Amino acid sequence: MSEPIKTKTQLSRRNSTYARALWPEHCSTHMIKSLRELTTSFGFSIGLGDLSVINGHWYVTHSGLLRLASRRACNSIRVEPVPEFSDPNTKRWVFKSTVYKSRQSRGFVGFGDADPSNVSPLVSGAEMRIAETRAVNRALRKAYGIGLCSVEELGSFAQPQSPSGPSQKLRNHASVANGNASPNGQPRLRDKLCLLIRKYELDPELVKRYAASFCGTETVGDASRDLVANFVRSLTEQAETDPGALTCKLNSFRTLEQVHS
Repeated sequence: MSEPIKTKTQLSRRNSTYARALWPEHCSTHMIKSLRELTTSFGFSIGLGDLSVINGHWYVTHSGLLRLASRRACNSIRVEPVPEFSDPNTKRWVFKSTVYKSRQSRGFVGFGDADPSNVSPLVSGAEMRIAETRAVNRALRKAYGIGLCSVEELGSFAQPQSPSGPSQKLRNHASVANGNASPNGQPRLRDKLCLLIRKYELDPELVKRYAASFCGTETVGDASRDLVANFVRSLTEQAETDPGALTCKLNSFRTLEQVHS
Protein backbone atom coordinates (compact mmCIF):
# COMPACT_ATOMS: atom_id res chain seq x y z
CA MET A 1 0.00 0.00 0.00
CA SER A 2 1.46 3.37 -1.06
CA GLU A 3 2.08 5.99 1.60
CA PRO A 4 -0.65 8.44 0.43
CA ILE A 5 -3.26 5.67 0.32
CA LYS A 6 -2.14 4.35 3.70
CA THR A 7 -2.34 7.84 5.21
CA LYS A 8 -5.87 8.39 3.87
CA THR A 9 -6.96 4.97 5.11
CA GLN A 10 -5.68 5.78 8.59
CA LEU A 11 -7.39 9.18 8.53
CA SER A 12 -10.64 7.57 7.41
CA ARG A 13 -10.53 5.16 10.34
CA ARG A 14 -9.81 7.96 12.80
CA ASN A 15 -12.65 10.04 11.36
CA SER A 16 -15.09 7.15 11.73
CA THR A 17 -13.99 6.67 15.35
CA TYR A 18 -14.41 10.36 16.18
CA ALA A 19 -17.76 10.56 14.37
CA ARG A 20 -19.19 7.64 16.32
CA ALA A 21 -17.96 9.17 19.57
CA LEU A 22 -19.20 12.71 18.85
CA TRP A 23 -22.45 12.04 16.97
CA PRO A 24 -23.51 8.43 17.65
CA GLU A 25 -27.16 9.16 16.79
CA HIS A 26 -26.19 10.34 13.28
CA CYS A 27 -23.67 7.66 12.32
CA SER A 28 -25.79 5.67 9.90
CA THR A 29 -24.20 3.59 7.16
CA HIS A 30 -24.93 6.37 4.68
CA MET A 31 -23.32 9.03 6.87
CA ILE A 32 -20.15 6.97 7.41
CA LYS A 33 -19.93 6.24 3.68
CA SER A 34 -20.21 9.97 2.93
CA LEU A 35 -17.54 10.65 5.55
CA ARG A 36 -15.16 8.22 3.88
CA GLU A 37 -15.70 9.87 0.52
CA LEU A 38 -15.04 13.31 2.01
CA THR A 39 -11.90 12.00 3.68
CA THR A 40 -10.60 10.41 0.48
CA SER A 41 -11.43 13.37 -1.77
CA PHE A 42 -10.44 16.27 0.46
CA GLY A 43 -8.50 14.92 3.43
CA PHE A 44 -10.86 16.48 5.96
CA SER A 45 -10.18 15.61 9.62
CA ILE A 46 -12.85 15.57 12.31
CA GLY A 47 -10.16 15.64 14.98
CA LEU A 48 -8.94 18.97 13.62
CA GLY A 49 -12.47 20.36 13.38
CA ASP A 50 -12.81 20.28 9.58
CA LEU A 51 -16.30 18.78 9.61
CA SER A 52 -19.42 19.00 11.73
CA VAL A 53 -22.83 17.34 11.80
CA ILE A 54 -25.95 19.49 12.02
CA ASN A 55 -29.45 18.02 11.75
CA GLY A 56 -28.07 14.80 10.32
CA HIS A 57 -25.99 16.38 7.55
CA TRP A 58 -22.27 16.97 7.08
CA TYR A 59 -21.00 20.55 7.03
CA VAL A 60 -17.49 21.78 6.38
CA THR A 61 -15.96 24.46 8.63
CA HIS A 62 -14.03 27.60 7.79
CA SER A 63 -10.85 26.20 9.31
CA GLY A 64 -11.34 22.98 7.33
CA LEU A 65 -11.57 24.94 4.08
CA LEU A 66 -8.47 26.97 4.90
CA ARG A 67 -6.49 23.82 5.69
CA LEU A 68 -7.61 22.30 2.40
CA ALA A 69 -6.46 25.43 0.55
CA SER A 70 -3.09 25.17 2.29
CA ARG A 71 -2.70 21.49 1.35
CA ARG A 72 -3.56 22.28 -2.27
CA ALA A 73 -1.06 25.17 -2.31
CA CYS A 74 -3.67 27.85 -2.96
CA ASN A 75 -1.98 30.90 -4.46
CA SER A 76 -4.07 33.67 -2.89
CA ILE A 77 -7.43 34.74 -1.50
CA ARG A 78 -8.59 38.31 -2.07
CA VAL A 79 -11.48 39.79 -0.11
CA GLU A 80 -13.18 43.15 -0.55
CA PRO A 81 -16.40 44.76 0.69
CA VAL A 82 -19.21 45.50 -1.75
CA PRO A 83 -20.23 49.06 -0.75
CA GLU A 84 -23.31 49.28 -2.99
CA PHE A 85 -24.94 46.40 -1.13
CA SER A 86 -23.64 47.19 2.35
CA ASP A 87 -25.15 49.51 4.94
CA PRO A 88 -23.14 50.02 8.16
CA ASN A 89 -26.05 51.86 9.75
CA THR A 90 -28.21 48.73 9.64
CA LYS A 91 -25.26 46.37 10.22
CA ARG A 92 -25.66 44.83 6.79
CA TRP A 93 -22.42 43.77 5.08
CA VAL A 94 -21.66 42.10 1.76
CA PHE A 95 -18.19 40.89 0.81
CA LYS A 96 -16.71 39.49 -2.39
CA SER A 97 -13.96 36.90 -2.21
CA THR A 98 -11.81 35.63 -5.07
CA VAL A 99 -9.70 32.47 -4.76
CA TYR A 100 -6.75 31.89 -7.09
CA LYS A 101 -5.63 28.27 -6.98
CA SER A 102 -2.42 29.12 -8.87
CA ARG A 103 -0.82 32.12 -10.55
CA GLN A 104 -2.25 31.07 -13.90
CA SER A 105 -5.72 30.04 -12.71
CA ARG A 106 -8.86 32.07 -13.19
CA GLY A 107 -10.42 33.40 -10.05
CA PHE A 108 -13.27 31.63 -8.29
CA VAL A 109 -15.66 34.23 -6.88
CA GLY A 110 -17.96 33.95 -3.90
CA PHE A 111 -20.17 36.48 -2.13
CA GLY A 112 -21.15 36.50 1.52
CA ASP A 113 -23.69 38.65 3.34
CA ALA A 114 -24.61 39.10 6.96
CA ASP A 115 -27.02 41.27 8.91
CA PRO A 116 -28.87 40.98 12.24
CA SER A 117 -31.60 38.91 10.57
CA ASN A 118 -29.34 36.04 9.50
CA VAL A 119 -26.83 35.76 12.33
CA SER A 120 -27.30 34.56 15.88
CA PRO A 121 -28.28 37.23 18.42
CA LEU A 122 -25.44 35.90 20.55
CA VAL A 123 -22.91 37.39 18.10
CA SER A 124 -24.65 40.66 17.41
CA GLY A 125 -22.07 43.21 16.29
CA ALA A 126 -19.88 40.72 14.41
CA GLU A 127 -21.83 40.90 11.13
CA MET A 128 -18.90 42.32 9.14
CA ARG A 129 -16.55 39.46 10.14
CA ILE A 130 -19.24 36.86 9.49
CA ALA A 131 -19.96 38.26 6.00
CA GLU A 132 -16.26 38.15 5.15
CA THR A 133 -15.95 34.54 6.37
CA ARG A 134 -19.00 33.47 4.39
CA ALA A 135 -17.60 35.03 1.21
CA VAL A 136 -14.27 33.24 1.64
CA ASN A 137 -16.03 29.94 2.32
CA ARG A 138 -18.17 30.14 -0.80
CA ALA A 139 -15.20 31.01 -3.00
CA LEU A 140 -13.13 28.15 -1.58
CA ARG A 141 -15.98 25.67 -2.02
CA LYS A 142 -16.31 26.69 -5.67
CA ALA A 143 -12.57 26.53 -6.27
CA TYR A 144 -12.20 23.00 -4.93
CA GLY A 145 -15.56 21.58 -5.95
CA ILE A 146 -17.03 21.08 -2.48
CA GLY A 147 -20.77 20.58 -2.50
CA LEU A 148 -21.11 20.76 1.28
CA CYS A 149 -22.40 23.98 2.78
CA SER A 150 -20.14 25.47 5.41
CA VAL A 151 -21.14 25.91 9.05
CA GLU A 152 -20.54 29.66 8.93
CA GLU A 153 -22.94 30.13 6.00
CA LEU A 154 -25.90 28.94 8.07
CA GLY A 155 -28.28 31.58 9.33
CA SER A 156 -29.50 31.90 12.89
CA PHE A 157 -32.09 29.54 14.28
CA ALA A 158 -35.53 31.13 14.15
CA GLN A 159 -36.76 29.44 17.32
CA PRO A 160 -34.88 27.23 19.79
CA GLN A 161 -36.15 23.66 19.66
CA SER A 162 -37.59 21.98 22.71
CA PRO A 163 -34.86 20.55 24.96
CA SER A 164 -33.63 17.23 23.67
CA GLY A 165 -30.37 15.48 22.93
CA PRO A 166 -27.29 17.47 23.97
CA SER A 167 -29.24 20.38 25.45
CA GLN A 168 -31.29 18.05 27.64
CA LYS A 169 -28.12 16.38 28.89
CA LEU A 170 -26.72 19.77 29.81
CA ARG A 171 -29.87 20.65 31.73
CA ASN A 172 -29.41 17.47 33.75
CA HIS A 173 -26.16 18.86 35.14
CA ALA A 174 -27.27 21.08 37.98
CA SER A 175 -23.78 22.50 38.25
CA VAL A 176 -24.38 24.50 35.09
CA ALA A 177 -27.87 25.63 36.00
CA ASN A 178 -27.52 26.56 39.66
CA GLY A 179 -27.42 30.27 40.41
CA ASN A 180 -27.47 31.37 36.78
CA ALA A 181 -30.91 32.99 36.59
CA SER A 182 -30.76 36.56 35.37
CA PRO A 183 -32.65 39.14 37.43
CA ASN A 184 -32.95 41.63 34.54
CA GLY A 185 -35.07 39.44 32.26
CA GLN A 186 -32.21 38.53 29.93
CA PRO A 187 -31.71 34.88 28.85
CA ARG A 188 -30.13 32.78 31.58
CA LEU A 189 -26.58 31.59 31.11
CA ARG A 190 -27.82 28.01 31.05
CA ASP A 191 -30.17 28.84 28.17
CA LYS A 192 -27.38 30.53 26.24
CA LEU A 193 -25.23 27.45 26.66
CA CYS A 194 -28.06 25.22 25.50
CA LEU A 195 -28.54 27.37 22.41
CA LEU A 196 -24.84 27.19 21.58
CA ILE A 197 -24.80 23.42 22.04
CA ARG A 198 -27.83 22.97 19.78
CA LYS A 199 -26.51 25.26 17.06
CA TYR A 200 -22.98 23.89 16.88
CA GLU A 201 -23.71 20.29 17.94
CA LEU A 202 -21.30 20.53 20.87
CA ASP A 203 -20.79 17.73 23.37
CA PRO A 204 -22.34 18.94 26.66
CA GLU A 205 -19.95 16.85 28.78
CA LEU A 206 -16.92 18.39 27.07
CA VAL A 207 -18.42 21.88 27.37
CA LYS A 208 -18.87 21.31 31.11
CA ARG A 209 -15.25 20.21 31.51
CA TYR A 210 -14.00 23.11 29.42
CA ALA A 211 -16.08 25.52 31.52
CA ALA A 212 -14.58 24.21 34.78
CA SER A 213 -11.06 24.53 33.35
CA PHE A 214 -11.81 28.03 32.02
CA CYS A 215 -13.16 29.17 35.40
CA GLY A 216 -10.31 27.53 37.31
CA THR A 217 -12.66 25.53 39.51
CA GLU A 218 -13.14 21.83 40.12
CA THR A 219 -16.71 21.97 38.80
CA VAL A 220 -18.77 24.62 37.03
CA GLY A 221 -21.06 24.80 40.05
CA ASP A 222 -18.15 26.15 42.11
CA ALA A 223 -17.64 29.10 39.75
CA SER A 224 -19.19 32.51 40.25
CA ARG A 225 -21.82 33.80 37.85
CA ASP A 226 -19.36 36.36 36.46
CA LEU A 227 -16.86 33.62 35.61
CA VAL A 228 -19.55 31.55 33.91
CA ALA A 229 -20.71 34.63 31.98
CA ASN A 230 -17.15 35.20 30.77
CA PHE A 231 -16.99 31.58 29.66
CA VAL A 232 -20.25 31.89 27.71
CA ARG A 233 -18.95 34.99 25.92
CA SER A 234 -15.67 33.26 25.09
CA LEU A 235 -17.41 30.10 23.87
CA THR A 236 -19.75 32.17 21.70
CA GLU A 237 -16.87 34.01 20.04
CA GLN A 238 -14.92 30.80 19.43
CA ALA A 239 -17.94 28.99 18.00
CA GLU A 240 -18.73 31.81 15.61
CA THR A 241 -15.24 32.80 14.46
CA ASP A 242 -13.37 29.48 14.48
CA PRO A 243 -15.52 26.41 15.21
CA GLY A 244 -12.72 24.11 14.11
CA ALA A 245 -10.37 25.38 16.78
CA LEU A 246 -13.18 25.09 19.33
CA THR A 247 -13.75 21.45 18.36
CA CYS A 248 -10.05 20.75 18.87
CA LYS A 249 -10.17 22.50 22.24
CA LEU A 250 -13.16 20.48 23.39
CA ASN A 251 -11.61 17.24 22.16
CA SER A 252 -8.62 17.92 24.39
CA PHE A 253 -10.97 17.29 27.34
CA ARG A 254 -12.00 13.91 25.98
CA THR A 255 -10.54 10.86 27.68
CA LEU A 256 -8.97 8.08 25.66
CA GLU A 257 -11.70 5.69 26.80
CA GLN A 258 -14.37 7.99 25.39
CA VAL A 259 -12.74 8.22 21.96
CA HIS A 260 -12.50 4.45 21.58
CA SER A 261 -15.85 3.55 23.16
